[in-house]
Amino acid sequence: MTTLDLTPDELLTTTRTVRKRLDLDRPVPLELIRECIEIALQAPSGSNRQTWHWLVITDADKRAEVGEYYQRSVAQYLDSSGAAGRLYADDPNRAPVQRRVGSSVEYLGERMGQVPVLVLPCIRSKSLPTGNQGGFWGSILPGAWSYMLAARARALGTAWTTLHLQYEKEISEVLGLPDDVHQAVLIPTAYTIGTDFKPAARQPLDEVLHLNTW
Repeated sequence: MTTLDLTPDELLTTTRTVRKRLDLDRPVPLELIRECIEIALQAPSGSNRQTWHWLVITDADKRAEVGEYYQRSVAQYLDSSGAAGRLYADDPNRAPVQRRVGSSVEYLGERMGQVPVLVLPCIRSKSLPTGNQGGFWGSILPGAWSYMLAARARALGTAWTTLHLQYEKEISEVLGLPDDVHQAVLIPTAYTIGTDFKPAARQPLDEVLHLNTW
């Protein structure tokens, strides 16, 4: 598969959470998804256990069911004080950006079930750890991000979403997941409408960088 002509830095800084620019009508070849997951399997995992599993959902009925749960969760999120569109309301620079994020969250919430491919990275364990959460989830989240980078290189758009986890049990039942398989993130995947994504505005480095001590 031919990939976009992106330098490593361009790939890392232009892999955005894509919602409104997902092409909901263009089919995505399963082989392309397999390529992206194959690359994701090169990510690190704790003690090299590789206890990850990747559920790829293309069935229209199952996508619709997952989408319904996601939409419910989005509706509750948008009503909460922590919703993106309500944050930094007094900051004239950040408020417009936050409102756009909130609008795009609502957009995807209404259409998650229509996205051509839903990818669900999971990790297998008899129980969730009570202590080192970083070590546990660090064995699947780098792989999920690698998947998104590989997708971007292939002109696919993705979004990092976790609101579905409010209904993790129900979604597990829809998809037939065993009790010892835990969902990490839900990644809608589709071709994008255009590929001209740019780096996002971020806080200045010196506001968040600490050397040797806080």
